[in-house]
Amino acid sequence: MPIFTDQLNRKVNLNGIPQRIVSLVPSQTELLFDLGLRKEVIGITKFCIHPHEWFHTKTRIGGTKKYDFEKIKNLNPDLIIGNKEENEQAQIELLMKEHSVWMSDIYTLKDALEMIMRVGVMVGKSREATLLKLTIESEFKKCVINKTRPPLKASYLIWKNPYMVAGKNTFINEMLEYCGFNNVFNKEEFSRYPEVSIEQMKEAKPDVIFLSSEPYPFKDIHIAEFKAIFKDTLVLLVDGELFSWYGSRLLQAPAYFFNLGNQINI
Repeated sequence: MPIFTDQLNRKVNLNGIPQRIVSLVPSQTELLFDLGLRKEVIGITKFCIHPHEWFHTKTRIGGTKKYDFEKIKNLNPDLIIGNKEENEQAQIELLMKEHSVWMSDIYTLKDALEMIMRVGVMVGKSREATLLKLTIESEFKKCVINKTRPPLKASYLIWKNPYMVAGKNTFINEMLEYCGFNNVFNKEEFSRYPEVSIEQMKEAKPDVIFLSSEPYPFKDIHIAEFKAIFKDTLVLLVDGELFSWYGSRLLQAPAYFFNLGNQINI
């Protein structure tokens, strides 16, 4: 019986290469598709919008925080793949009582690449995972940001009412660095995704404020709201998937970061 170790250092027992997989995380759902799995993935969440065809054909088992346990049981999965940050601990622990659950735990690009490799081996797609990992690494090495100016200070908002930002010890924070930005909330007191006030944002004095497309769907109207407060600060909408999805979408991230970093001149 194969035994695999997840990124929480838990041992996960499988009877062989899994044939009935439920994915609880959008970025990892897309990864499974890009590794070449088709029939094996039988359940996804309502937030697993990529690939488009799966969103309309696979069984949706709820959100990333709350599941339809009866629906999952009826699917009879031999593997469930989740993530420590995106999934709710109590819900995951309930699933672990009846199913084999493999969990990722990702803070850095290195963690993401490790996840891709571990998942690839586990689902019988190690060759495909290796090629994907090497290609992502190659793309990130080519992502050379304009060094003629000092790194700009940035604030990355993920939520409104209350305002929440990406802080220290987040995958987004590392992606900001790859873009050539210094996160103004990359401090211990702002670890993970803290709530911040307008006054705290003013005190941090960012050169640029990024409004993410997810999880809160910031729009053009919100740019105007921030510009009314931060008159001398650049405010931009950015693609949240390319900052926070740590699966195969990382293939697209370096080119996006390169363009973003080099088009901003303050």
